[in-house]
Amino acid sequence: MAKDTDKDFLEFVVKALVDHPDDVKVDRKVDEMGVLLSLRIHSEDMGQIIGKEGSTARSIRNLVRIIGLKNHARVNLKIEEPEGGRGPARPTRGPEEKPSAEGAKTDLEDLKL
Repeated sequence: MAKDTDKDFLEFVVKALVDHPDDVKVDRKVDEMGVLLSLRIHSEDMGQIIGKEGSTARSIRNLVRIIGLKNHARVNLKIEEPEGGRGPARPTRGPEEKPSAEGAKTDLEDLKL
């Protein structure tokens, strides 16, 4: 079995999902921790690969790990942010502070109606 089976499989799956298959690039690096597949795609295709709440990306990672298990290797997938992408999600803020009753009272006094 060829050593780049995991890379070929990932390219096949991702190209079938995206609108810009010519922009799909997969790099394969092997070290003491296992195999790292780095995926680069067109910025417009990120939503299709990530999926709702990351479900598609999670599924692709599971499939790539299974291919790795068949070849007795630990395989991880890194999806690289394309140029012009949104970047990491901003943390959501909690509920806005409500003005206190004392603050409202002093505001009314300032009006001098």
